[in-house]
Amino acid sequence: MWWTLYLLIFIFLRMIIFKVKESILKVGPRKGQKAYSAVPKAPNRFSSTWLVERIVRETSLSEGDVRNVLITLRNIVKEIVSLGGALDLGDIFSLRTVITSKMEANEKDVSVTSLKRPHIVVTWKESVRKSLGDIKVEVDNPARKKPKETEEKPAGGGGGQPHP
Repeated sequence: MWWTLYLLIFIFLRMIIFKVKESILKVGPRKGQKAYSAVPKAPNRFSSTWLVERIVRETSLSEGDVRNVLITLRNIVKEIVSLGGALDLGDIFSLRTVITSKMEANEKDVSVTSLKRPHIVVTWKESVRKSLGDIKVEVDNPARKKPKETEEKPAGGGGGQPHP
């Protein structure tokens, strides 16, 4: 049936498949040695065009309305960040501007130069964090696959030692 095929494709597409990558370590005690790691075969990156089309498809908003909302949201986020504030985006995430300070030895040494570069901290909400546990992964590692035996063993016992 068509829905079985659809379900299999849906499950397969929801899996992140990794491949093995060889690299030479550049720092640490193993500097200069080969090391292997798992990296995604294909990046799962979705464009803003995809996001707009998806929202248009799932709501009654027009494409222009969705683009205007995203532009307005960007402008609001820029304003809040420039004020050093925080923003809560409902069930998705919250963000806040953080400017930390260096620890100075003397009180009179604390000044504007003591402040570190501002950055934004994004805190994902519970519903999004739970979806991280639902991620299905697979590592395609040819070195771990068992080689298929192409030779058939002769029937009749075949001892452990070959005949001299």
